[in-house]
Amino acid sequence: MRLHPGEPEATGWRAMSVPDVIGRLRAAAPDVRERPLVVAIDGRGGAGKTTLAQWLRAAVPGSAVVHTDDVAWAHACFDWGALLAGHVLGPLHRGEAVDYRPDAWRVHGRAGSITVPAGADTVWVEGTGIIRRELARSLAASIWLQGDLDVQDRLLLARDGDSPGHLAQVESWMREELPFLLQERPWAHATMIVAGPPPAGSEPGDGLLVADPVRS
Repeated sequence: MRLHPGEPEATGWRAMSVPDVIGRLRAAAPDVRERPLVVAIDGRGGAGKTTLAQWLRAAVPGSAVVHTDDVAWAHACFDWGALLAGHVLGPLHRGEAVDYRPDAWRVHGRAGSITVPAGADTVWVEGTGIIRRELARSLAASIWLQGDLDVQDRLLLARDGDSPGHLAQVESWMREELPFLLQERPWAHATMIVAGPPPAGSEPGDGLLVADPVRS
């Protein structure tokens, strides 16, 4: 398996149902009482973050998903922690609804906003770079999706294409992703590691492969 430089390969994989994964995340989280349980889902592009977030949202009635790509859109690859903390995580921790339209959306004419209704049971925040020291106090639990980078690259190519413009964007992204992940080491700080991406045609009922993070 080809992994990021410095990322240890997880061992001791075991099958776990989606409800059991949710139970373990809740057990690892502090008492949140009147505010949502905020769970981070991290991994590089093509790891299956969006799919996993959809599965988890479907399994928890009243939960919601926030995509960090929406916060980062037309702003920065990774320098969006303060925006997420101030405009999304802050209101969630106060038990408030979220209705946030980033400045970049206004400048570039993107319609809509990032919304989470008040009273959400759980909020799944998915995106590369969400498990970071800057946000550690705002995240109740977290998942790192580990998988073969060659497989993930093929999935991204199939999804996004290989136009010169897109390849240039990917190259620019990788110049920031590699040092950022090596600095933050999300695989060492996650509550659990999940094997990704989910196999083609798999469904939530098939369960997940789960391992404990390596804390070295």
